[in-house]
Amino acid sequence: MIEKLHDHVIDELRTNTKTDTIFALTSILLNFIALGINWAVAEGDETIESSATVIFILIVTLVIVVNSVAVIGLLRGRQTREKLLTGLLKLYKDQEVEQYYDSSILAAYNTRYILFIITVVFTGFIAIAVPLVQMVLE
Repeated sequence: MIEKLHDHVIDELRTNTKTDTIFALTSILLNFIALGINWAVAEGDETIESSATVIFILIVTLVIVVNSVAVIGLLRGRQTREKLLTGLLKLYKDQEVEQYYDSSILAAYNTRYILFIITVVFTGFIAIAVPLVQMVLE
């Protein structure tokens, strides 16, 4: 039974890692695509100014929504990982094998999540700010 529980926790950790990776990569990729589109729109011809503004606003809204979902997903992923690893550590302690798992790994995972979130937020900010500056300066 302990083996099945251990395998289940490990599977959950793998799923958690895949989900977090998808959240982070999707939002970062969208941010770069949005940056390119909005920059092109910001440099566009003045005769299509009203449609360019609408496109810009729609893409900015998309960036904000997707990045918000990604950050919430990453925060939930961090909570889930912490709970799973805490349970795993308890299991290891009960089985008297906890000396083989360094509990400082929890702090390393928290740092990784903070870095993911900073990257998502910063690339989202750049995807909005650069084209906005371009529009204002023209």
